[in-house]
Amino acid sequence: MIIYHGSNKTVENPLYGYGKATNDYGQGFYCTEDVELAKEWACADEKGGFVNTYRLNVDGLRVLKLNEANVIEWLAILLKHRLVRYSSPMEKRTADYIISNFYTDISDYDVIMGYRADDSYFSYVRSFLSNTISLQQLAGAMKYGNLGIQVFIQSEKAFERLNFIESNFVYGTEYYSKRIERDFKARESYYKMLEEDAINGIYARDIIGKEMKLDELCL
Repeated sequence: MIIYHGSNKTVENPLYGYGKATNDYGQGFYCTEDVELAKEWACADEKGGFVNTYRLNVDGLRVLKLNEANVIEWLAILLKHRLVRYSSPMEKRTADYIISNFYTDISDYDVIMGYRADDSYFSYVRSFLSNTISLQQLAGAMKYGNLGIQVFIQSEKAFERLNFIESNFVYGTEYYSKRIERDFKARESYYKMLEEDAINGIYARDIIGKEMKLDELCL
């Protein structure tokens, strides 16, 4: 598979063991199969950046596709790794329950594919934790939202299968504005969701109160 990494520099040799442990899925190298999305990630401002292109041979690698799993499994992994400043004891209690009951050990996987929880989409996560939106609404936002799927290179074996192809400069005057537009649309969709009526949805309070299991959370 061909994957891309947006950065402020050329990265010819991604190093195993580097990166923040508090990123979405932990310490590793984050890429995407969407080159346009990578170009936006490369442009934190109008100065621009670089899109690095790689070929990843996944034959024989253990790949976890979180975007095909129940969204609460993705959420548990996200909450396990991200540093979250909870706005209430209820949010913290809900997060702890989700991690305790729905977390999947990802340490043995070489590659993980799943949603990217940037600042805009983390608003959806917070709303679910505070019982403002349902699990179904969260799943819909992640599945149909225009945030893209990230490819997380985790194991040393996967890093050895990663071959650099090229690096190209990305003009921030074009792609920084696209990044801002994507963020705006995500926030716009979020506010529209808050206006929706989801009486029959499953809320965090239902999951905790009824001690629901994964097979009961059909979406």
